[in-house]
Amino acid sequence: MAKKPWGGRFKEATDVLVERFTESVSFDRRLYKYDIAGSIAHARMLARQGIIPKEDAEAIVKGLEEIRDAIDEGRFEWRVDLEDVHMNIEHELSRRIGEAGKRLHTARSRNDQVATDMRLYLKDEIIALDSSLKDLQESLLYQAREYFDCVLPGFTHLQHAQPVLWPHHMLAYFEQFRRDRERLKDAFKRVDVCPLGSAALAGSDFPIDREFVRRELGFSALSRNSMDAVSDRDFVAEFIFCASLVMIHLSRLSEELILWASDEFSFVELPDSFCTGSSIMPQKKNPDCPELIRGKTGRVLGALTAIMTILKGLPMTYNRDLQEDKEPLFDTCDTVRLCVDVMARMLRGTRPRRDRMHQATRGGFLTATDLADYLVEKGVPFRSAHEIVGQVVAYCVENGKELWELSLDELKGFSQEIEEDCFERLSIQGSIEKRNSFGGTAPGRVKDALEEAEAWLRSHSIGE
Repeated sequence: MAKKPWGGRFKEATDVLVERFTESVSFDRRLYKYDIAGSIAHARMLARQGIIPKEDAEAIVKGLEEIRDAIDEGRFEWRVDLEDVHMNIEHELSRRIGEAGKRLHTARSRNDQVATDMRLYLKDEIIALDSSLKDLQESLLYQAREYFDCVLPGFTHLQHAQPVLWPHHMLAYFEQFRRDRERLKDAFKRVDVCPLGSAALAGSDFPIDREFVRRELGFSALSRNSMDAVSDRDFVAEFIFCASLVMIHLSRLSEELILWASDEFSFVELPDSFCTGSSIMPQKKNPDCPELIRGKTGRVLGALTAIMTILKGLPMTYNRDLQEDKEPLFDTCDTVRLCVDVMARMLRGTRPRRDRMHQATRGGFLTATDLADYLVEKGVPFRSAHEIVGQVVAYCVENGKELWELSLDELKGFSQEIEEDCFERLSIQGSIEKRNSFGGTAPGRVKDALEEAEAWLRSHSIGE
């Protein structure tokens, strides 16, 4: 069992059960690149400030780079008895370069060290997730461009409401993921803060240069309060909240794809490469990928609950509870990016079925509101027009007809204001073309929205 770096005041060895209970290296080892980067910057600063000899700093940097290479190549032995990624690397450094390695931890604590690692890691994860979301938006724009003339029923309460263009529906999701990316960009600013130099909680009594370390590590700002810097993980909670919304939007899109791919709808054909079969029913083509995305949303929402619960009762400053921040964060990062990547590729191969969508627009009285609007244009108050059209729909239901199948005489029986020109408004195409308000589903508006979305996609990025 290794001698603990903090073991000077202890007379008994750590219980084996406690070793298992308190270790985090089984999951925090993924921070090694960031831990080493922070240590290299710290060592260079210590030498620059005359706190440790220059030759020791050079040996430290060389040793850390060798350790990083060994980990990259799978030649590094991780030890649970050394607790975490930090102690594993520091122990190996001292083994390789001797006494010089023991100088590395001067003027810092594991408290500010892990906070730095977490922020460096999360910066990269946010940039990677933003890139994946951009690919997903590209897939949505592909659907909008490729199948621009497709028309389908829009739904409220999962009942036929009004006809909309397929690209309008795809751009609705584009807007949701646009806001997700904007939230991530805003959250990135609060992650991009360097806490190194805060030490355990009160700062350092050595003449350190925190600004040098900030520049070396590529942070945009320095933390302003040493106690806050080591004790809060609100930046983790904020990211997981942003990721939770991404997953909720993915889950909503997944739900629609699942419904649309069913025999009852048959609005889309999902690519075979993103579906699976049944072990007993040879005819089945199951939408497992969107189902799994819908299911994995619960994992990320659970991670949000976990991190908020961890933080809610902590006194200042660092408490070991904060070790529990990593697994929810790591699982969130892995889950959300994989789900986004799967959705982006699946959407590329998804094919809308124009015939089934068109057939669906022939029922459900999708242009009833258009008839009410027509009456309003003829001078009828909207509430009166609403009542009249409601009576027309009831008549259609009783007689098994659609609105456009009624004769002019039948329509006039409900209102003398109705003329021959109403039939243009009762058509699906006429209804769509009339929805010409900004943000509406009229073809011209959708083309404008598509061009704006493409321009936004070209200009938006994080970390550049």
